[in-house]
Amino acid sequence: MNADERRFEVLRAIVADYVSNQEPVGSKALVERHNLGVSSATVRNDMAALEDEGYIAQPHTSAGRVPTDKGYRLFVDKLSEIKPLSQAEKRAIRSFLDGALDLDDVMRRSVRLLAQLTRQVAVIQVPTLSRAAVRHLEVLPITPSRLMLVLITDTGRVDQRIVELGDVISEEDTAHLRAMLNQAMAGQRLSDASVRVAELPDEVRQDLRDPMLRVATVLIETLVEHPEERLVLGGTANLTRNVADFPGSLRQVLEALEEQVIVLKLLAASRDPGRVLVRIGEENEAAEMRSTSVVSIGYGSRDNPLGGLGVVGPTRMDYPGTMAAVRAVANYVGEILTGR
Repeated sequence: MNADERRFEVLRAIVADYVSNQEPVGSKALVERHNLGVSSATVRNDMAALEDEGYIAQPHTSAGRVPTDKGYRLFVDKLSEIKPLSQAEKRAIRSFLDGALDLDDVMRRSVRLLAQLTRQVAVIQVPTLSRAAVRHLEVLPITPSRLMLVLITDTGRVDQRIVELGDVISEEDTAHLRAMLNQAMAGQRLSDASVRVAELPDEVRQDLRDPMLRVATVLIETLVEHPEERLVLGGTANLTRNVADFPGSLRQVLEALEEQVIVLKLLAASRDPGRVLVRIGEENEAAEMRSTSVVSIGYGSRDNPLGGLGVVGPTRMDYPGTMAAVRAVANYVGEILTGR
């Protein structure tokens, strides 16, 4: 082992102890707890070199050192692979998420699960309708002159609308409208589906033209509107368990989490379902987030990215465990929503 490799082992040991105990780490403790294979004097020299290079720092007059943002970054970059979750953990994730009833339930369960696994704040971006394709349209008669439209997308989103027809329509004619609409829309991206729906009133027989026009108008409003992107958060109270990790900045962090635009920007860069992205401390653009680390990833598939999810916590974080949990939950959410 050369000097650089040995110093990284010392840094790795400091990170492990500090994340575990939240106490500055001294050379004596490192020698006692870790089989570094060198003397206390060598460890002290290595710690001095790491401090000179900005990887560790002395928070006060004690002999202990703590990792800096630069030290955590080197530690994360040197992780050769993300530790896989156990089979029991994977089964628990799948069982919990498979019980979801609809898209909103998938989102809520995902953040609850991720917050429990990591003991951090979990965030997930809700897929917007503009990215989706039509899986099915159900047309249900409520009364002879009123219909309910239930639009189901390939992302699992369910959107409901009521159409007042202004006249009575038979069940047979309702079934005819349903068949025409599904033939035109099924499998189409929403923007393309809205174009097809706009053409249907001219294609239906004359006595059904007005009902189809009313249905088409409501559907087009649903298909072309672009609701603001939404986030679902879970585990915010986890931040308050470690107030010492946010000296004077916890309130700013909590306010930033409420300001969803800041977190959406963080997740926007995490569109690749195959790559976990870690931003540490000062690497976060928003000043309010510079006492935090953000571990995020995209979910969906490379051909159909649906959004991002991740966790926000202090820089003193179990990076290998957090990265593994974020990746595993993203994989299962992607499988559920893309129907694989």
